Formats: sequence, C-alpha cells, structure tokens
Amino acid sequence: MSSYRFLFTGKWVGWFLLVVLLAAVCVLLGNWQMDRREQARDVISAIESNYDREPVAFAAVPQIFETASEADEWTPVTLRGEYDVAGQRIVRNRPLNGRPGYEVLVPLRLESGAAVIVDRGWLPIGNNQAGHPDEVPAAPEGDVTVVVRMKPGEADVDRGAPEGQLASIRLEDYAAELDYPVYTGAYGMMATEDPAPATQPVAIPKPAIDEGPHLSYSMQWYAFGLLFFVGYGYAARQQARMDELQAEDEALGFHEANPAPRAAAPKRRSNRPTAEEEEDALLDAQGFRTDGSLLSKDD
Repeated sequence: MSSYRFLFTGKWVGWFLLVVLLAAVCVLLGNWQMDRREQARDVISAIESNYDREPVAFAAVPQIFETASEADEWTPVTLRGEYDVAGQRIVRNRPLNGRPGYEVLVPLRLESGAAVIVDRGWLPIGNNQAGHPDEVPAAPEGDVTVVVRMKPGEADVDRGAPEGQLASIRLEDYAAELDYPVYTGAYGMMATEDPAPATQPVAIPKPAIDEGPHLSYSMQWYAFGLLFFVGYGYAARQQARMDELQAEDEALGFHEANPAPRAAAPKRRSNRPTAEEEEDALLDAQGFRTDGSLLSKDD
C-alpha cells in the first residue's frame, strides 16, 4: 500500500471527489430515467385496463371530470347534452402520424348546466390561410349522446394563440373564456357520436403501448457512473507503476538529468552460453585445441 500513498495528496483527492460527483450525477440521471419508465408503465396499465372497457354512465362517475385520477385515464364515459358551437376552440400544434395539424374542442353542456370539454378529433393544417385549418366540420345540433374517453387536462405551455385558438388544453384557461361552469379536471376524447354528422374530424388513434427506451438509458447512466471509478483506479495503477520504475532507476543511480550512470550499470550475465563458448565446446569434443592444433594423448 505504500506505493499508493500519492492517493492522499491534494491532487488525487481532488480527482477522487470529482469522480464521486460525476458518478452521483450519473446515478441521478439513471434514477430519473427509471422514474420516467414507471410513469410510462402507469400510462400503459391505464390504457390496457380502461381503453376498451364498456362505457360507464356519467351518473355513475360524476366526479371523473372534476378530479381526474391517473387510474381512470382513458375510461369511456357516456355523456348526453348539447354542443355549444359558439364556444368551440382549435388547439394548435397537434401533430398526428408526423403531420402537423390541430384538434377541435367543443363544450358539451349537460342537463345540469355544466359542460365537459370534448375533443372531437384532428384536422390537418390548411392551405388557404396560414395558422388555420381550411374547414372545421360542424358539430351535431340539438341533443347528442357521445362516448368519450377521459383525459386529464394539460399544463400551460407559456405560448400565445390567435383568437378562437388555444396553445394547449389547459382547461382552467378555456373555462375562463366561457360564461357557464366547466369541468376543469379532465376532458373527453371522442369515441362515438350519436347522431353521427356527415363529416367529422379525424379520430385520434389509440396510443401506442410502449414504455420507451428508459430502462436502457438508465442502465447506460449507471454504467457511466461505474466507469468513472474504473478509470480512476486504472489511472492510479498506472501512476503506481511509474513510481515503482522511477524508484528502481534511482536505486541504479539513474537520473533524468544525468542518464550516463544507467549505461554504465553492470549487466546481468545470462546463463545461456555465447556463440564462442558453443564453438569451443564443439572443437573440444572433436579433439582440437581452441587454437586449432590436435590434442595429444597426454592432454
């Protein structure tokens, strides 16, 4: 361990603290990816449990659009009321299958007088006027019965929108533009509409059941954190070996400023015979002297 005393110097302590800091950041990022994976798994669980179940009557779940629960997301609910076409809004920047477009929101006023915001579907961007769809299919007039899937409201995106449009489905902002009560916990994604209009927006498809690459990303971050310690250990080992070699050189009298003594250091004799010694041994075996004359019997 004496060869690793340099680890307690200020320089190496500083490197170690930096490695610990970087590894901690990697762990935090790995945990963040794991949290995102859990969130994705919760969404997938709600889709698998609720999306294709039988619709429930609004009277059986009267609070579902007031206090939205993640466990109730995508639950089909049957609503009956009348659309407030004057309160219709267009939500901007809503891509579908890679195509830019909009979503159409219309308040559905229930018998109680309160309204549930219904997302009737998607429209592509228009060609006639920038920032507006070419045509918005009209909602059915009079009493309608719709089946919607509950979706929680969205957060504010801190972005403006032209008159008659919304930057996001932030239900509190939408409700402030209307003069009657509106459920602001969740809205309804259109599933069916009765009576069905001649034309209607494109239905929003069922979301993909995919938890994404969060698990592999988290494993990568954890591996990066471990590699910082491996790199630190490798650097320490290399430094220790360099110190050992330097100590051996100093023991032989070698210094970088005066390399001559190293050249004069005695060489270790190899146990293997030289070529000349092998040649002399061969001549002796054949009866010759090393000077080329024959050996006598007395010799």
